[in-house]
Amino acid sequence: MAALDEPLTKLVGDRTAKVLADSLKLRTVGDLLHHYPRRYAERGELTSLDDLQVDEHVTVLARIEKVTLIPFRGRKGDRLEVIVTDGRSKLTLVFFNQGWRQKELRPGAQGLFAGKVGLFNRTRQLASPDYQLLDEEADSSTAKQFAGRLIPVYPASAQLPSWKLAKAVELALDTRLDEVGEPLPAELRADRGLIGLPEALELIHRPRSRGELERAKDRLRWDEAFVLQIALAQRRAAAGALPAKPRPVRTGGLLEAFDAKLPFTLTAGQQAVGQEIFADLASEHPMHRLLQGEVGSGKTLVALRAMLAVVDAGGQAVLLAPTEVLAQQHHRSIVEMMGELAEAGMLGGAEIGTKVALLTGSMGMPARRRMLSDMACGNAGITIGTHALIEDKVQFQDLGLVVVDEQHRFGVEQRDALRAKGGQPPHLLVMTATPIPRTVAMTVFGDLETSVLDQLPAGRSPISSHVVPALEKPNFLARAWERVREEVAKGHQAYVVCPRIGDEEDDPKAAKKKRKAPEDLEELTGEDTGAGSDERRPPLSVVETAEMLAKGPLAGLRLEILHGRLAPELKDDVMRRFAAGQVDVLVATTVIEVGVNVPNSTAMVIMDADRFGVSQLHQLRGRVGRGSAPGLCLLVSEMPAGSAARARLDAVAGTLDGFELSRIDLEQRREGDVLGQAQSGVRSSLKVLSVLDDEEVIAAAREEAARLVAADPELTDHQDLRAELAGLLDEDRAAYLEKG
Repeated sequence: MAALDEPLTKLVGDRTAKVLADSLKLRTVGDLLHHYPRRYAERGELTSLDDLQVDEHVTVLARIEKVTLIPFRGRKGDRLEVIVTDGRSKLTLVFFNQGWRQKELRPGAQGLFAGKVGLFNRTRQLASPDYQLLDEEADSSTAKQFAGRLIPVYPASAQLPSWKLAKAVELALDTRLDEVGEPLPAELRADRGLIGLPEALELIHRPRSRGELERAKDRLRWDEAFVLQIALAQRRAAAGALPAKPRPVRTGGLLEAFDAKLPFTLTAGQQAVGQEIFADLASEHPMHRLLQGEVGSGKTLVALRAMLAVVDAGGQAVLLAPTEVLAQQHHRSIVEMMGELAEAGMLGGAEIGTKVALLTGSMGMPARRRMLSDMACGNAGITIGTHALIEDKVQFQDLGLVVVDEQHRFGVEQRDALRAKGGQPPHLLVMTATPIPRTVAMTVFGDLETSVLDQLPAGRSPISSHVVPALEKPNFLARAWERVREEVAKGHQAYVVCPRIGDEEDDPKAAKKKRKAPEDLEELTGEDTGAGSDERRPPLSVVETAEMLAKGPLAGLRLEILHGRLAPELKDDVMRRFAAGQVDVLVATTVIEVGVNVPNSTAMVIMDADRFGVSQLHQLRGRVGRGSAPGLCLLVSEMPAGSAARARLDAVAGTLDGFELSRIDLEQRREGDVLGQAQSGVRSSLKVLSVLDDEEVIAAAREEAARLVAADPELTDHQDLRAELAGLLDEDRAAYLEKG
């Protein structure tokens, strides 16, 4: 595999290598060969121009329809305007002071045109694009190069259009392919009917037919699935070999007393998952389990029962939450559920009880010292906190269980830090509030055993969801605020959620991001804005919306705001008063997305709902309907009917099935994002394998990988596979796999 590790400078020279590294993060021959075409064009099969997005770097195959040279008025110079078409839609190419291009850009010619899509007078255009004509009359090396076969169109950049990238790939194929190794075992290739890797790389870049292309993809899917599953199989084997202190359930203890005082009956799912976890805790090897389930399915209760079992067995448990608001909410709800069982050493506390400690970064020193002392001496059987738990000063007498909440995946350094505080490795339970399709769970959390809660507790009320088209039907938005007032009049409470805080004037760093362009909104929401133009307004903010509501449609109601930039004591005070019914409407960011449990809240209005992801909307919606009264979720959007953004909202409004919504969410997002893969190592992301569509490949690769790792844990007899594993799992990706 040495050829794949060769720096590109030796293949294409320093200048081109620098462009490849800077613009596309391609640094080695392997990076280049694994930079597959985005799509393939055929002569006469023109690119659909309807799908082009503003600010996107594109390469299109189109036919020149019209060429016009337009002199500037009142000054020297001219503009060459070239209209290209796919037969249905048109795109304008503009060249300034380059009238000589008229001689080669002739109507009727076909070509590849590459540039950044811009808007001028509401018309999409490419300004000074690179191009390569494919007209047979033109003396074009590209035309000859692509003659008779599919034309690869690569993910490219402004500095390096697709056809120039294709030439670099051609050079690598012609001079380095013989040196490419073979990571898949020969027996596996024979059993699965897979071609060799050198042939697969040849055919993915230079296919002569769609059939050859599919043969290449079949092989490369296996490479991606198998190498990932090998890494996960090694992780499972390493975890299974570690020692852990068994924590068997005992009778007559804290868990039994807690179960006896529950005012409801556990669902069958909660009981079954609880038994799975208890069996793991009794093992001599550390539990590595993923607990996933629907919004409101009672994951926290299942985790609490596991923590109580560990306390009964003489150990301690920690629950790690990603935010102070969520840590405080968990602490408050767990103490309320446990009652006197959480008041060990206090007047009225139960004899068999324990202390439930809360540790966050903003705590005052006197309270912090008390908590640290309780944890170190073992008085605090359960500790809930943020990353403050990982600090050097935090010590435990006997840490037996770590619960990680809300897909807040645990880095290897952090887990090691906690392990060091408790002697032997603690058991690990990862909770995710977003349901995950089976194939994604196998791929992302393949080193964890998986438990699923798909049954809602008795007494949970239905939630009705509706899209409110604010621009098309403004009276619908007015009615939304009337519905909020009606719910408050019934004695209930409501949330209003906004995608932005809106106090940038008080934050110099945030001020730089004020009124950002649509492409930057992805940083705020983690979701494609679906804007399609650079004319969209900034997202609505908590501060401005609260002010508007207080003066307008919700005047007279008790409004408060909540967001991550408030002081911790103020956040806690707001949440306490909201939970106590002293606040009618809470205007907040997604800080309330998970863990917040106020059963009296029945209505939620999500402003600019199209700026949130599908799963995020489902999580937010889960904050209402948690009591006996039905819940109402109103998704406010200015996006037009028929747009992709509205389709997402219609999907959320149309079903309460989190697993179905998670599939929709994943289908609309890059799978690299789904896997959490850092893009610094281009070869570390999935390019051919689809975690949603390739379930059979992933499942088969998991079995094959487990079999191979069991026989050869260090891959001693599979050197090419070891090299491929090292190449695909760069430092960032390896660290990712060490999480969870």
